[in-house]
Amino acid sequence: MSPTITTSSEANGNVSAATARAAASAAFAAEASGPQSVTMAKALNTALADAMHADPAVLVFGEDVGLLGGVFRITDGLTKTFGEQRCFDTPLAESGIVGMAVGMAMNGMRPVVEMQFDAFAYPAFQQIVSHVAKMHNRTRGAVKLPIVIRVPYAGGIGGVEHHCDSSESYYAHTAGLKVFTPATVADSYRMLREAIDSDDPVMFMEPKKLYWSKDMVDLEDLRAQHSLNVAAGRSSEGRAAVARAGTDATLIAYGPSVPTALAAAAAAAEEGRSLEVIDVRSIVPFDDETVCASVRKTGRAVVIAEAHGFASVSSEIVARVQERCFHYLAAPIRRVTGFDVPYPAPKLEHYYLPGVDRILDAVDDLQWEN
Repeated sequence: MSPTITTSSEANGNVSAATARAAASAAFAAEASGPQSVTMAKALNTALADAMHADPAVLVFGEDVGLLGGVFRITDGLTKTFGEQRCFDTPLAESGIVGMAVGMAMNGMRPVVEMQFDAFAYPAFQQIVSHVAKMHNRTRGAVKLPIVIRVPYAGGIGGVEHHCDSSESYYAHTAGLKVFTPATVADSYRMLREAIDSDDPVMFMEPKKLYWSKDMVDLEDLRAQHSLNVAAGRSSEGRAAVARAGTDATLIAYGPSVPTALAAAAAAAEEGRSLEVIDVRSIVPFDDETVCASVRKTGRAVVIAEAHGFASVSSEIVARVQERCFHYLAAPIRRVTGFDVPYPAPKLEHYYLPGVDRILDAVDDLQWEN
């Protein structure tokens, strides 16, 4: 079933459908021409808009994502551009949001839904685990669910519990889900477009403290790269990135912890120690090849994550690296994670979150005397 789509201009009867879409596309292209300072929030917003332009089956909905543009303004302007049939607000009922997305995806649409905060997604967990993750397997491949569930997650914004959870381990443990988490502005655009293109459900974990981080990127070039990759069947899915080259030890991080790992590597360089930083990017599927190639080269590793250390993604990374690189390791793999306590009050979060000093202490503990 194909949805009936109109832009806001079309709905008002001002211009034809073709003219409305062409004008909107031209406006986005002009805005993104050439390298410019872009925030992660802007890159995500642009990715959503471009995906909606490219495919009328793409819909965006969630709590306050319409006229308000979302708590973090990631959906800002989408309702104005595409109309309330394409980007709309829902009741405060996360299980209903995801349940509706399941039905839409089963009928040919490509819903992109927003969970307003990480811990707000838990009421939808049964829908995600029992239906989103299992429908493809349950129907022997007959039914696909091309759903993207956007989750602003992790801390660093001075929020309180229920607003700063690192919930990625729950989803990574659930077979049938892909789990992406960008750490850079360019990756935010690139990976969200790929998530929306995927015929499999994707948990898209957005590090909320990085929403307003900036980088010089060419959005027009990212659009062109995406088109070329689609034509060639290429994707960054399941591929980690070497964020900084080094020779002495490897720092393995993802999402909100990548800038912290890079800061630690820069501080270590001032002391004469060369640390390589791996940005995992795609938690599921996981890039064993890139991660293990780095650890085999350096012989030492520290895994960094904001989430609790016990039974976590960081635990899985340590296990995978140890299994594949045991004879290359000069020291046990260390972890620097959030503590195994509920997320603390805002004034205490700097004690809880992994920081440069904690990372450098872990690096110093990698048995350098041997």
